[in-house]
Amino acid sequence: MSYGGILRKKIGIEHKVDAFLDLVSESGMIYRRGVESYTSNDLEAFKSHLDQIVDTERQADVLRRSIEDLLYRRTLIPESRGDVLRLIEGMDSLLGHFKGSMFRFEIERPRMRESLVKDLTELVHCVVEAVEAVTCSIRSFFKNILAVSDHLHKVSYWEAEADKLSTKLQTAIFRSENLELCESLQLSAFVRHVDAIADQAEDMADSLAIYVLKRAF
Repeated sequence: MSYGGILRKKIGIEHKVDAFLDLVSESGMIYRRGVESYTSNDLEAFKSHLDQIVDTERQADVLRRSIEDLLYRRTLIPESRGDVLRLIEGMDSLLGHFKGSMFRFEIERPRMRESLVKDLTELVHCVVEAVEAVTCSIRSFFKNILAVSDHLHKVSYWEAEADKLSTKLQTAIFRSENLELCESLQLSAFVRHVDAIADQAEDMADSLAIYVLKRAF
């Protein structure tokens, strides 16, 4: 029986997992719009998106704790409970990474040169797609484990695209004659921080692939 079959019989936990993954997916969309607002110098809209992602993380934390409580208190799927909890906690960490990146923009207020905005926007797109792909993979893990591979390969694709853009951006930053060294270091750190979200999504995908194999034996 799939996890979905098991969880469906238990006090709505399947609904909670679905709602939790919805919030992770929505956090990516909020993050993308937030960075777009920042780079277009619409700080009022950026602040609104920052408030929105803080609220989204708060809702996700409530759901995560409820899922963890149900898994332990109801002693559901004891043979795989650790794997399921690590997936939930990993996705919660990705949501937190989105929020943390937006707070870095809010606190440091880096000056984004026009020449960098297009590639930075594309990098954010790749990062959000990587997280969306791993979210779809995990949904499949709970509902139809045979469909996990339909989404899992996309995580590696988007992570590789993010790496290319990160390298391109950092090269452009350090070769720019119009940037002071301290400004270059700050912008480079921002790029690496954004790219790290895709790296974490790929780590989640690698763990999920192992959990799928464990279910096969």
